[in-house]
Amino acid sequence: MYRILSGTLLGLMLSTSGVYAATCGNTSAGFDQWKAAFAREAQQAGVGQRGLQALAQSQYASRTIAADRNQKSFRYSLQKFMQVRGSETIIAQGRKRKARNANFYAALERQYGVPAGVIIAIHGMETGFGGFMGDSSVVSAIVTLTYDCRRSDFFKPHAIGALKLVDQGAITGQTRGAKHGELGHTQFLPGNALRYGVDADGNGRVDFYSQSDALASTANFLRQKGWRPGAGYQEGQPNFAVIKQWNAAGVYQKAIAIMAARIDS
Repeated sequence: MYRILSGTLLGLMLSTSGVYAATCGNTSAGFDQWKAAFAREAQQAGVGQRGLQALAQSQYASRTIAADRNQKSFRYSLQKFMQVRGSETIIAQGRKRKARNANFYAALERQYGVPAGVIIAIHGMETGFGGFMGDSSVVSAIVTLTYDCRRSDFFKPHAIGALKLVDQGAITGQTRGAKHGELGHTQFLPGNALRYGVDADGNGRVDFYSQSDALASTANFLRQKGWRPGAGYQEGQPNFAVIKQWNAAGVYQKAIAIMAARIDS
């Protein structure tokens, strides 16, 4: 019964979506109508049946909208931000992780040029080294943010990316991630996951909930964004501009650079 209803809804979405363009909204009221229009855009962008089914089944993520409108931590001073995010714990644990897996991190640096400290600091900052990778539906969160009028254009390629990841079997409509739709150990936005994902463990698929795949993908992202092997990454140095590509918040960027240097020291 559920599958029949879902298929009916999907067919309705695709048949009616050409009638109007996808129009953003600031409440849940127009979400289903927007999904019907966006389904057509997604199909034209190459999203297949499984991705479209995940779109049809997605729900308006009110917790995501609440979080997006209330990002207090990025207004903290650097000192306060690092205290709140547990920087001393990340540094201490990060040093131990580097020592335990020295060959793995050395191999990443040889291939991508990114020092262990940077990758480890990001891993620690994003999910506490995989301790908590989120409890929100990735698809519903990213689709909701694309519908929301605040930053529709920014999130649209990530919504398309999420639906293509469903097509590929990398995630499902039920996969859990952060409230803004980020997924896995280092919280990739779906469009970035689709583009920069690396199968580091050689099992034939990219899995961002696999630590090795996620960390290699993070190194690949930074390298593809212009990381210069051997160059500095503190504020004012060449690779600091690349850290900015990972997260737009100034306090986050500075915290990563500081923690990375201490992990590598």
